[in-house]
Amino acid sequence: MAISLRGLLEHDELDLRPMTEHTHRDDMVITWSAITELLDPSKFLTGREIVLTTGVRQKTKAAQREFVRVLAANDAVALGFGTGLEHASVPEATIIAAREVGLPVFEVPYQIPFASITRLIAEAMNADHLKRVENLLKSHQKLARSLLSSDLDSMLDELSRMLGTEVALSLHGEVISGDYDPERSWHELPVATGLRDKCTLHLAEPYVHDPVVDYAQSLIGLEMANKSRLRASQRQANGQVLADLAAGTLVGADAAGRLGALGLNPQREHSVILVQASSQAERLQTLPLPADLSSQVSAMMEGRLAVIVAHSKVQLSIKHLDEYLESAGISARVGYGGRYSNTTGIRWSYFEALESLRHGERINVPTKLSLTSLLLAARDVPLQDLAAEALGPLQDFDSTHDSDLLLTLREYLNRDGSVGAVAEALGLHRNTVRYRMQQISELSGYDPNVTSDRVQLWIALSALELG
Repeated sequence: MAISLRGLLEHDELDLRPMTEHTHRDDMVITWSAITELLDPSKFLTGREIVLTTGVRQKTKAAQREFVRVLAANDAVALGFGTGLEHASVPEATIIAAREVGLPVFEVPYQIPFASITRLIAEAMNADHLKRVENLLKSHQKLARSLLSSDLDSMLDELSRMLGTEVALSLHGEVISGDYDPERSWHELPVATGLRDKCTLHLAEPYVHDPVVDYAQSLIGLEMANKSRLRASQRQANGQVLADLAAGTLVGADAAGRLGALGLNPQREHSVILVQASSQAERLQTLPLPADLSSQVSAMMEGRLAVIVAHSKVQLSIKHLDEYLESAGISARVGYGGRYSNTTGIRWSYFEALESLRHGERINVPTKLSLTSLLLAARDVPLQDLAAEALGPLQDFDSTHDSDLLLTLREYLNRDGSVGAVAEALGLHRNTVRYRMQQISELSGYDPNVTSDRVQLWIALSALELG
């Protein structure tokens, strides 16, 4: 440990002689020793050092008193006055002024070089530094062992014991580890994960910085990054199972076995939640789920995040998930299906969730499956080819002429073929709508006024939207 004023004065080899009361500063740690003969050394003092002088320039009592006041104003620990050169003893004016400001003064006899005092302080500081490094390395080892042998929660518990204060970890404002009391005051530190995740380490106040926290931040960041990579891999693998189930190629006992391997009990009721974020699909691969969904099976299917929920509070979880996505800066739509049992039930719920996304809201309520939805679910039917054949010319025309044929068709079909309703919705003249419908018929080869053609266009448009 760095040497204190008491340790310095009691050191046998130095024979330092206290001239004033010093017990009030006995335990004060000395940071360094400053040797000076300046009348005003304030520019060279940083505080908490021993000041050593022989008083060569302190010729008058006024100079002696002013020197003491300067040291006290700059938070010097004590004044060591060397005798036997300019002064045979410590000047009385120095002692009186020191008592007035509470600055300890000790005599340094002629035979004791200032260098021996400086060396003692330096050796004590070096020993203290080595001790701190040893303790820090031991703390690093403890944190690493707790993480490798157990999990992130155990490492944070160990960090909490080391710091003597509560520790918590949050992701996008969601506490994922530790006990976080919002009523308390917390010191917050960012954790770099290498991803676009807002990860924060919370340390309960009062908190004084400890170097071990820097290492803990690095460990947490690495662990979060590793978990993200593992999460992405698991979701891809889970997505393949669910894709086979949705396609109808995984059925019966095989389906039950594969789902059981994922941790799903087909006998229980499940609901499928789908998250669609076209511009940020990559983030969905690694994004951790909020606490109430973290134990549920998740998967990536066709760029969407699927979560298979086995508990009854589906709607509350969806609302929480939506808020969580918003806090993570992800603009997404959430859709979900009904709750069903058995492997076929998960398939139905998936298709209901998929169709609900077509509503275009932030949170989309499921509707019963329609014949159109079931047809769209058939992977062996070339619906995308149909959509491209029928609607491709409309898309090309829109892009080259900056028109809205596809939008007009969608409104026409959604409004049961009412030209007046379409005109009102789009702010167009009825003749403009009629002209556009004629263009659609000519470009697509399907007449929206003919029932069979209208069905073809409806299915093609639905396939286009889902694709």
